[in-house]
Parts: sequence; structure tokens; C-alpha cells
Amino acid sequence: MNFALILFILLVVTGVAWVADKLFFAPKRRLAGIDRMPLWLEYTASFFPVICAVFFLRSFLFEPFKIPSGSMIPSLMIGDFILVNKYTYGIRLPVINKKIMDINSPKHGDVVVFRYPQDESVDYIKRVVGLPGDMVSYQDKRLTVNGQPFDYQAQPDYLDPEGMNYAKLYRETYPKELGGYAHNILNHPERSGGIYTQDRFPFFENCHYSSAGVTCKVPPGHYFVMGDNRDNSADSRYWGFVPEGNLVGKAFFVWMNLTDLKRIGRFE
Repeated sequence: MNFALILFILLVVTGVAWVADKLFFAPKRRLAGIDRMPLWLEYTASFFPVICAVFFLRSFLFEPFKIPSGSMIPSLMIGDFILVNKYTYGIRLPVINKKIMDINSPKHGDVVVFRYPQDESVDYIKRVVGLPGDMVSYQDKRLTVNGQPFDYQAQPDYLDPEGMNYAKLYRETYPKELGGYAHNILNHPERSGGIYTQDRFPFFENCHYSSAGVTCKVPPGHYFVMGDNRDNSADSRYWGFVPEGNLVGKAFFVWMNLTDLKRIGRFE
């Protein structure tokens, strides 16, 4: 379901009714001494200001999403309701998603929502690890970007609530050349570090797969993304790069989790 399109149609219908009431129906009611709108008009024109506000907020400022899977554990949990900043990476026209103004570009470590390249009706959320032109290598469950290794500090084992088993928790820190950003990731030591895929995604030739992992050169205008739950995430390692045009916005805040109110707040 294309909610943006449905909201736009509602905006047009209620907007036409609202303008018609102001210019035609309301003057006729005043002349006839009638105070109340007809029911059909009340349920269209009266909702226009609300729908207009929702459409503007959702299209240009902030959009809510719900986390459906555990690919971003431990940073984001299943059931987290998050807010996504729609203007961080530029202003786009709603429905057609055409950028009309550049503002910023994604940085290493940003958590982004994007339209899944293989099915653009589906929204995904992952973390940016590779920018256009970067050489991203994930070998033996360790990242390097442009030959710069990431630092990994072991933390106490983590009980993964999705698989109900313990995973290795690490504090992953980006090299200073990439911003020095730090966040937590999960690894399951019993799972192989090899990456296997049969997809022949666009720019597949930029990647080299082996039993130890994958190395990819990120093409211009694209991004390499990964989930923080490294052994339980379908991401760029498997289905390829995210085109810039598929970006929806930057995720930055958990505004609700019905089973754990302590989750509310910003996340790394």
C-alpha cells in the first residue's frame, strides 16, 4: 500500500471540497440562514486542515516507522517506533520522490531508511558503512573501509531476544578518517563468516565473494549498508547497493515501544 499516494489523494479531495465550501457552499448557507454543513461536506472539507498538516509533516519533515525485524539489534529492537528525518538528505517531492534540493549526504555510521532496491514498495532500515567510491571489505566478520580497519572491543555476551540465544557483543568504532563513530554490533560465533548470494544485482561485478566474506567497490551515487545484527541481516552483502534515489531519510529517535518504555529516546 502506497500510503503517501493515498494521503495525497485525500489531500486533493478534501482540498477541493474545502475550496468549494469557502467559495460556493458557505455563502449559499449564509443567505439561507443555515449554520450547519451538509454531512458529506463536513466529512470532506472539515478534514482538509488536518490532512494538510499531516501530509506536510510526513512528506517534508518527519515520518514514523515501526521496526519489523531484528536485523538492527542491539541498536534497534523489534517493535520500536522510530522517527525518520525526511529533509536531512535533501528535499524531495512526495509520491514521486524526486529530489528538488540538496542539503546533506549520508555519512559513515548513519542509520537510514530506504526503499529496498529489489522491491521499492518495501522500506528497509540499515546502517551506512560505505559511501560512493569506498572500498568496503567484510572478511572473517570484521570490517575495513578503504583499507582502514575498524576497532572491536568485546562486551559481555548479549542475549539475542529474536533467537533466544547468546551472541557476542562488540563495540565497533570507525577509523578517525571515517569519523570515529562507535556503536554496538552482534556476532554469532557458531555461524560461518562466508557470504553466499545468487543475486546478480546492479554493479555485481564490483564485488568479490569468498569463503571469508565479501569485498565491494561502492559505485557512484550508491551506498553500502549493513545491519548491526551482522549474522542475521539481509543487506548490501547479499542484494547489493542502495541508490541515492531510494533514500527516505535518517532515523534518529525511538518515540515508542509498547513493551519497553525505556527504549524511548535517541539511539547510536
